[in-house]
Amino acid sequence: MIVLHHLNNSRSQRILWLLEELGVEYEVKRYQRDAKTMLAPPALRAVHPLGKSPVLTDGDLTLAESGAIIEYLVERYGEGRFIPAAGTPERLRYTFWLHYAEGSAMPPLLMALVFHRIETAPMPFFVRPIARSIVKKVREGFLTPQLETHLGYMEGEIGKTPWFAGPEFTAADIQMSFPVEAASARAAITAEKQPNLHAWLKRIHARPAYPRALLKGGPYDYA
Repeated sequence: MIVLHHLNNSRSQRILWLLEELGVEYEVKRYQRDAKTMLAPPALRAVHPLGKSPVLTDGDLTLAESGAIIEYLVERYGEGRFIPAAGTPERLRYTFWLHYAEGSAMPPLLMALVFHRIETAPMPFFVRPIARSIVKKVREGFLTPQLETHLGYMEGEIGKTPWFAGPEFTAADIQMSFPVEAASARAAITAEKQPNLHAWLKRIHARPAYPRALLKGGPYDYA
């Protein structure tokens, strides 16, 4: 039996979506973040030493990391669906976007979130101007240019084909949903600035499995 160890407001939402697309039987075991620290509870360490989500168990198998879980599920249960044929240009694009999502797109988004929390965190009044000055310099000198570069790249690529790997929807679109949704939630994606990404978001939201996964996972706040 497949069990998804699902942490609220985490990347395991993508795995829920893939499981719904696959139409396989699975169970969801829920975990809640600490309200103050926003960290995962210690109980997740009993499932996997890293204590993070997503973690998937399937019989004796325990697997972490979104990309690895997606590859396993598509290979084990996909029956040829959600992945382009081997040896095709679409397969290369599929592999690229599957790794790009976490390797390149997410780091600047995570840094932006961390610096936003630093900027808005309670602190002594005499420290606040220094902290805000540091955040401003990092944001203007690194984060904003990086985010603009990545959004521009994604916008151009998704303008070439309806889906990230090519003409057909694949698991690469599921993997890419998190960074694109996160960027959209932080007002970085608009219909005027990134019409291709904006249209792609509408396409994934229109897939029947997408809202079903949201119902299973609970409310999500990408911001």
